[in-house]
Amino acid sequence: MKKVLRISYVSAFVLALILSALPLFPSHTSSAEKLVHVIPVNGTVEKGLLAFINRSIETAEESGADLIVFEINTPGGAVDAASEIADSFQGTSIPTIAFVNNRALSAGAYLALYADEIYMTPNASMGAAAVITGDGNAAEDKAQSYWLNEMKNAAESNDRDPKYAMAMADKEIDLPEVGAAKGSLLTLGPKNALEVGYSEGTVSTLDELLNNLGFENAEVVTSEVTFAEKIARFLTDPIVVPILLSIGSLGLVLELYSPGFGIPGAMGISALLLFFYGHLVAGLAGMETIILFVVGVVLIVLELFVPGGILGIIGLGAVITSFFLATDDIAGMGLSLLIAMLVTIIAMVLLFTVFGKKIRLFDRIVLRDSTNTEQGYVSNVSRIELVGQEGVTMTPLRPAGTAVINEERIDVVTEGNFIGANKKVRIVKAEGSRIIVREIHSVE
Repeated sequence: MKKVLRISYVSAFVLALILSALPLFPSHTSSAEKLVHVIPVNGTVEKGLLAFINRSIETAEESGADLIVFEINTPGGAVDAASEIADSFQGTSIPTIAFVNNRALSAGAYLALYADEIYMTPNASMGAAAVITGDGNAAEDKAQSYWLNEMKNAAESNDRDPKYAMAMADKEIDLPEVGAAKGSLLTLGPKNALEVGYSEGTVSTLDELLNNLGFENAEVVTSEVTFAEKIARFLTDPIVVPILLSIGSLGLVLELYSPGFGIPGAMGISALLLFFYGHLVAGLAGMETIILFVVGVVLIVLELFVPGGILGIIGLGAVITSFFLATDDIAGMGLSLLIAMLVTIIAMVLLFTVFGKKIRLFDRIVLRDSTNTEQGYVSNVSRIELVGQEGVTMTPLRPAGTAVINEERIDVVTEGNFIGANKKVRIVKAEGSRIIVREIHSVE
């Protein structure tokens, strides 16, 4: 009995020690253990940014982040890219904050609305989200209607009044109380955004934002754009794509006018490799796209040696298809290819007409040599020295036959008339192997 009591006393003592030591350990609910991932959304919104956003969100989820802050500073960008990035915003279960640090215009405003909460810096602005085409003009009604509905859905996704989001995209909406009378697009500053429920507060810095949210002691991890992602964002820019395709096609065409393989061909191949590399890193193209392109090029090269035209047509189709498979912006890719074709055609016309260049590659395939008299080539010996000499026919000439000229038997022809044997003749013309004679009539 005493032994049991002694064990109980020991157990109680150990339990007391454990309970007294608990305050020395950090609480699981302490902000010191909270993790915040900051994801910058800078520059133009395009497909290269989408790959970075997706990677950053996946990293935050794998590390068990408690909060994601999207630090937004963008003038806008492509509608299709913004739509996919918005899907990524919605797809994560981690609470999200849009921290508008300077500006969230056009597609940037659209993305901010998909965050759970929005905070702005004192000089920040958000709005001006009208759709424009690549040449800076307003998009067609169909595109405008689609984007207007997208802005409405973005606002409603987090219970915000959609009329303000729609006023950012449609200048026909009249909201003079927030500085957007009919005829102008709505752009909200920090004060107006707070008043209409499009902002939860105004802060000067990221640290101030985290303090307001109760994450002052949290570990902050900022996503960094890798070098490959920077290159991909640049190479997938809608302005850069047609330039790359133009350089690629122009370089290869110039190589056709140059002997051997030189700088133009290297530039052309490099430009096309950069195009596919950027779209591969951005997640827009797969290896099957590159394989299709290579197969197309091989078929086009084979067409130069195999007659028929079928291989060339299939190869050209494969190359063009590979470009369209490398993007989901079919219209943009079509325009880029059209620009590249126009640049190439103009260059070929100038090289041929102005500079008199010829395609050197064809010299290895097409036989251009000729054997003419001007270059010293003759098909047979010409007997011009016989013109004017006389002889006697050995056989009748009907009109061809044989005559003896200077004791040499020569095949001759008349001018069309008949000349009998043993008649005197004179050579009047020698055209290669054809020697023409005329009968000499005796004068009595």
